[in-house]
Amino acid sequence: MPPLSLTARLALLFALLTASLLIVVGIVLGRAVERHFDELDAHELSAKLTLVGNLVREAGAGTGAGQRLDAAFAGQDTVGLLLRAADGTLLHAIQPGAFTTAQLAGAPLGRSGETWQVAQRQFIGREAVLPPDDEGTALRAAVALDISHHAHFLHEVRHGLWLGISAAALAAALLGWLAAHRGLAPLRRMTAAARKLSADGLSLRLDEAGAPAEVREFADAFNGMLARLEASFTRLSDFSADIAHELRTPVSNLMTQTEVALSRARSSDEYREVLASNLEEFERIARMVGDMLFLAQAENGRLPRPVETVQLDDEAHALVEFYEALAEDRRVGIVLEGRARTTGDRLMLRRALSNLLSNALRHTPAGGTISIAIHDVDEDRDGQAHGKVELSVSNPGEPIAPDQLQRIFDRFHRAGGTRASQGEGAGLGLAITRSIVLAHGGDIRAASADGMTRFVITLPRAADAPGPLPSHTGAA
Repeated sequence: MPPLSLTARLALLFALLTASLLIVVGIVLGRAVERHFDELDAHELSAKLTLVGNLVREAGAGTGAGQRLDAAFAGQDTVGLLLRAADGTLLHAIQPGAFTTAQLAGAPLGRSGETWQVAQRQFIGREAVLPPDDEGTALRAAVALDISHHAHFLHEVRHGLWLGISAAALAAALLGWLAAHRGLAPLRRMTAAARKLSADGLSLRLDEAGAPAEVREFADAFNGMLARLEASFTRLSDFSADIAHELRTPVSNLMTQTEVALSRARSSDEYREVLASNLEEFERIARMVGDMLFLAQAENGRLPRPVETVQLDDEAHALVEFYEALAEDRRVGIVLEGRARTTGDRLMLRRALSNLLSNALRHTPAGGTISIAIHDVDEDRDGQAHGKVELSVSNPGEPIAPDQLQRIFDRFHRAGGTRASQGEGAGLGLAITRSIVLAHGGDIRAASADGMTRFVITLPRAADAPGPLPSHTGAA
């Protein structure tokens, strides 16, 4: 059996809740009516017994009492009376058909009352010992009251209540189904829209108009997921196109050089030159593949976890010495100032800083100076301590357009203009730098204005760092 739909479940729930509530109300109401009739019957029995006692006391136990009783109960077809002597002898009877054979034979009735049925009529009765008269004669009086009309009324009330409860439950189920069906209409529209989604149609969004709050929250979350998927598919598509473009050039060079080398017989030196040229292209492809594998590991959280305290200024100083010869060749100065510690993988952080420094060297004109600044950040803009360190690399040169700053850390992306023409790599250096920084719980941002480009890396301060360290300045 297939599971019930949400609409059917809500309709059934409404019906059950309505029926349960009405059943409780019906039981309480029925008990109240029944208790009311019991009180009325008990009061009437007590009144009849009091009347009988007064009449008998006034008229005595003779025939005069019987006449007065007949006159008092004339026309009261719903009341029966048995008047007995103390020894059980029946002295007078009114409506004897209201009593059972055993009661007529002398079986006593309870003083608190009891019920019985005769000829499909229901009676309630009570017996009492009357006070002795002037002659000291004590009598017993049993009064029966026909309560068939009460029982019939209670039966009709219960029958009407059950019919009303059944009708109300059905109406609740119908109204619940209509309300649930109408309320879930936005969800059905979203389901229909979701069926239309595909890799080529991720721009579709679920309509939130008129949806209840709960469904609107789901639509918001679903639309957010679609936006993330669309962005991921777009990046994947761009990445595929970029990598195809980047690999096409070295592969085309290899094919061209090989075809030229094979076009005619050549000397061993000429073949050696061709192989050396091909080796450069292979190395370029290998670096590109290695960088892409590194980025893939970073995106899947497989980079090494930070485990050691790294003195950033020592790593920066080592890199300044490494690039010193290249900087002198290009007539570019490098200035390093500040000290700070962080926790992380030393080689990975050195690679991130090396990417920024090599990028700055490529784009700094002759006679310019690259500035590397390292310092602790003790307070944020709200004046609250957060224990961070900042490392910035600044260089003069061709500025980066504002629209390019948003994508400068994307894979295979190169800023336009002169900066793109000066690029020597595959456009993966800044993407790798960002992955390393993010893996260390940090952040990286770029700014370019007034002929200066500045990259700023923010990292957590090392736990054992005592605070801001004395700064030192170095230059190359």
